[in-house]
Amino acid sequence: MLYWLMKHVFIGPLLKALWPTKVVGAENIPEHGGAILAGNHLAVADSFFMPLRVKRKVTFPAKSEYFTEKGFKGLLKKWFFTGVGQFPIDRSGGNAAQAALDTATRLVREGHLLGIYPEGTRSPDGRLYKGKTGVARIALDSGGVVVPVAMIGTDKVNPIGSKMWWPRRLEIRFGKPLDFSRYEGLAGDRFIERSITDEIMYALMELSGQEYVDIYAAKAKELLAAEEAGIQPKVPAQPSAHDVARIPDTKVG
Repeated sequence: MLYWLMKHVFIGPLLKALWPTKVVGAENIPEHGGAILAGNHLAVADSFFMPLRVKRKVTFPAKSEYFTEKGFKGLLKKWFFTGVGQFPIDRSGGNAAQAALDTATRLVREGHLLGIYPEGTRSPDGRLYKGKTGVARIALDSGGVVVPVAMIGTDKVNPIGSKMWWPRRLEIRFGKPLDFSRYEGLAGDRFIERSITDEIMYALMELSGQEYVDIYAAKAKELLAAEEAGIQPKVPAQPSAHDVARIPDTKVG
């Protein structure tokens, strides 16, 4: 109930008025059944603007800190994120996030739309970073299709480190659904999970036009912090979507 009130009464109308948004490919979102909306991640604002332009409810995993902060502010955050259907995910790695992955898989199996950012965290510089394989595990275990989603311009609305949101024109591009049913029965195979994740990231690169960087965004943030401390690490980069002709398909059988 709170989700729809926020979307149509309290927050949605204001966001639509101040941030006109061009939406491309909305017909690629399944009208029924479970699916995964896998997006690039430029700003906190992504999780507000994308669901606003999707008719169905979108549920996102949210970092556990939103649910564990102390005091009145923490209670308010927990109430808000729980009320709009978000669930906590522990991003410390290993087995810590397994419960969240299980919840995400169950939601897709039950016919819900799951929003997820394969990069795991916001891009520190507007480039697209290597995807984590959790999205592949969810797709394999749930059987849901993956719809790539490219957010364009949200990093200008809500720059990293800024508490202000600046009026800008935005664009959201929904790509063709990616069906990984050809990998049925291969859940748990690390090579397959990496192949699926890379296919998703390549689709996002083409859709967004971002430059791709073949390291994790969290690692890139560490390198940037080291550089600010006086070290000069080099971050390897891949060609942009306009410079890459194609990536060979990976097939099984």
